[in-house]
Amino acid sequence: MNIIYLHGFKSSSSSIKGQLLEQYCAKYPDIQVHLPDLNMPPMAAIQKIAKLIQSTYLVAQAHVPAVLINPAMRPWQLFRELFDDELPLQVHPNWCLNDADLGQLEAMALPTAQDADKILVLLQQGDEVLDYRAAHRYYSSARPPALLMTEANGSHGMDDFAEKIPLLLQFLSDCIKKETE
Repeated sequence: MNIIYLHGFKSSSSSIKGQLLEQYCAKYPDIQVHLPDLNMPPMAAIQKIAKLIQSTYLVAQAHVPAVLINPAMRPWQLFRELFDDELPLQVHPNWCLNDADLGQLEAMALPTAQDADKILVLLQQGDEVLDYRAAHRYYSSARPPALLMTEANGSHGMDDFAEKIPLLLQFLSDCIKKETE
């Protein structure tokens, strides 16, 4: 199994959750964890991810299963609210977030989740950055809906992520088995 961990905004490929996942999976020789650095404009990140997916013998059109951790549902809107006075915003030494990037993010948004039955969404109500209810509405309204795990309290960083790794690996494994049956 190949797992591609996509870090969040202003994070990196050496994020705590990515490292925890890589360390946990190191004891399983049949699991390969990929931690790409995505500190680049949205379209460049999409291209990098697509190339990585293809290099792991999958294709984007195969609708691979995913686990989402406190996902941002309308990042273009959130970033405008948070950083409008600071745009373009220096995010990384090689990249500034600008209005064109936000427009690209908005243009990529899908009105409904695709293949949501292959998506596990981990939400925590105590997320101090994002309103968990937006992700809950979006993924529960898909047909079929995603599997949602919403916990009281918590944080945007999902401090208890390490405890959830066996659950997310089982979910991904089950989705892959279903595909091959």
